[in-house]
Amino acid sequence: MSTHEEQHLKSSDALRDIVIGMSDGLTVPFALAAGLSGAVSSTEIIVIAGIAEIAAGSIAMGLGGYLAGKTEQDHYNSELKREYDEVERVPETEKEEVREFFEHIGLSRDLQAQAVEEIAKDKKKWVDFMMKHELGLDKPDPKRATKSALNIGISYIVGGLVPLSPYFFTDEPIEALKISALVTLICLFGFGYFKSRFTGVNPWGGAARVAIIGALAASAAFGVAKLFE
Repeated sequence: MSTHEEQHLKSSDALRDIVIGMSDGLTVPFALAAGLSGAVSSTEIIVIAGIAEIAAGSIAMGLGGYLAGKTEQDHYNSELKREYDEVERVPETEKEEVREFFEHIGLSRDLQAQAVEEIAKDKKKWVDFMMKHELGLDKPDPKRATKSALNIGISYIVGGLVPLSPYFFTDEPIEALKISALVTLICLFGFGYFKSRFTGVNPWGGAARVAIIGALAASAAFGVAKLFE
């Protein structure tokens, strides 16, 4: 007897947060450190500036994730209140919308009517059905905003420390930049590969794109710093 195991991506919200935080955390501090390496002669300045950027960036990114999560929650609650109101005021209209859904998925007329009556017996289930199948809204996790802020902020910090870490161990900015570039590009490539595997995109192509974007950002920053030096 063969068994079928479906492969689906779980915890997509958390993964999305980590992708957002980690990708910016690897790229922005890397570009900043590269730019400063072309303009200053002390790694101490780069370390201080890098830590400040990581702190500010993680807070800003985390706050953005928190506000996005709160907006999603507020939007859901607003639509939920509206659906309850419509079920009370215009129940026949709402029943017709439910019937149309079952019609679209191929149920017979008799089964449509039976399904509508069964759903309409429980007001909460009725509203939940309308939220999901009419509006396409799933109930968000009430802790989503806080979780998103932490996931993005921590991921940004972890990602940001990767390109900055070589500057802790040498006094030569250019030497530190060489090590930082090597380590960061390897991490960007690995991160891009991992992200692409989980999102169903060609992993090698995704890895190459992420690494190239990081390299271009750092090269641009370094070039501009040298130009104005």
